Amino acid sequence: MYHKEAIESSPLQAYVSALLFSPTCSIIRRLFKEEKPDWITIKPAMTDGWSACLQTLKGHSGPVNSVAFSHDSTRLASASDDRTVKIWNVSSGECEQTLEGHSSPVRSVAFSHDSTRLASASYDRTVKIWNVSSGECEQTFEGYSSYVNSVAFSHDSTRLASASDDRTVKIWNVSSGECEQTLKGHSDYVRSVAFSHDSTRLASASDDRTVKIWNVSSGECEQMLKGHSDYVNSIAFLYDSTRLASASYDRTVKIWNVSSSECEQTLKGHSSPIRSVAFLHNLTQLALALYDRTVKIWNVSSGECEQTLKGHSGPVNSIAFLYDSIRLASASDDRTVKIWNVSSGECKQMLEGHSSPVRSVAFSHDSTRLASALYDRTVKIWNVSSGECEQTLEGYSSYVNSVAFSHDLTWLASASDDCTVKIWIMSSGECEQTLECHSSYVNSVAFSHDSTWLVSASDDRTVKIWNVSSGECEQTLEGHSSPIRSVAFSHDLT
Repeated sequence: MYHKEAIESSPLQAYVSALLFSPTCSIIRRLFKEEKPDWITIKPAMTDGWSACLQTLKGHSGPVNSVAFSHDSTRLASASDDRTVKIWNVSSGECEQTLEGHSSPVRSVAFSHDSTRLASASYDRTVKIWNVSSGECEQTFEGYSSYVNSVAFSHDSTRLASASDDRTVKIWNVSSGECEQTLKGHSDYVRSVAFSHDSTRLASASDDRTVKIWNVSSGECEQMLKGHSDYVNSIAFLYDSTRLASASYDRTVKIWNVSSSECEQTLKGHSSPIRSVAFLHNLTQLALALYDRTVKIWNVSSGECEQTLKGHSGPVNSIAFLYDSIRLASASDDRTVKIWNVSSGECKQMLEGHSSPVRSVAFSHDSTRLASALYDRTVKIWNVSSGECEQTLEGYSSYVNSVAFSHDLTWLASASDDCTVKIWIMSSGECEQTLECHSSYVNSVAFSHDSTWLVSASDDRTVKIWNVSSGECEQTLEGHSSPIRSVAFSHDLT
């Protein structure tokens, strides 16, 4: 697998280059050491054993802005500044389709929940609906007069919502391609859209400092949520769809009652912008990560700040909850990761040993391990119970930006500014594969729910879908004209 690309392009190199560029203690070098060509006088210095680089996956020519797994975990979509979307076979790593048609960067991609369609939003002022199986563009939704920033499928996969800088939100019928409603009312750019989990309501967040909740069937604005004094950049429904959280540049988070439109709480007290928000799975608490070096835990019911977790000496960049809703991990520029007891506010462990800022943290799905990605070009695996660093994964030549555990706990994926994605074996800490295909920084990685596919998003403007077993890039999704920052699979993987 290591020489796959060279042998495919020049088969006879298997007897020259493949032999010379194999590790000195490898079986192939030992078996065929007498076959080394004498006419090559200056030979490369090789390591004793194999690196874990099995394949080089190439495709996108610009930054990747977004990646998304299909909900059936078979495919990965990537959106790029190179104006394309790529669909990758997660099992083989082959690029199944390169979707071309956008004339400007592709900003966002989303799979339908039945995993049959893929939507892409672009700066060319259009949204395209692609058939995931054939790669054909089934519809091009036009009508925007400015950039399209966000797309979201309803949970029944019958409708698609899109948000634009032209101050409108559109709801499209996915089957017919007709625009059922153009939702007007915002007086500034619309940044984000989100469907409620029962697909009856749609929320939109705007630079006009408001959040609007729309009736999906009628297209009527049922509520306008006012109260923020600056841009609203993010919104999220609670899992029961009864409440909505909105985060703003005014340094507050508001919790809204979806039925009454009342702001039940305004979470104040922040002295700096809010970097990240996350609901606990118990639906009663909300955590905020701030630039002022703290993490705040709010009680959603009472609106009180229950804890201000202090201890970091640099801005807090990221937070993640364990599924037990008791423990919280925070990553900071101070080069540490902290694990907190949410109930007591005590710092249960301080994970030290990083020689540079921590870029990202992720819990394993059984909540026993924590991975941290660092500027020092390493990934660390921590035992959550003991707080000990069990493994330090090395091999990158630049910053590590993102880490993700597979759902079956077999693999860990990491993405780096060295343009590669690595897949590590959790049990041994060995690098199983190095996926080299992107031509610029890789910003995000995500596993499909069945752990057979991996998606990566890059500044090279592409998204790649990889087969985890083989390391093949199944699809390179092209169409974006700007870097792709994030991708996600739909849960039905279509």
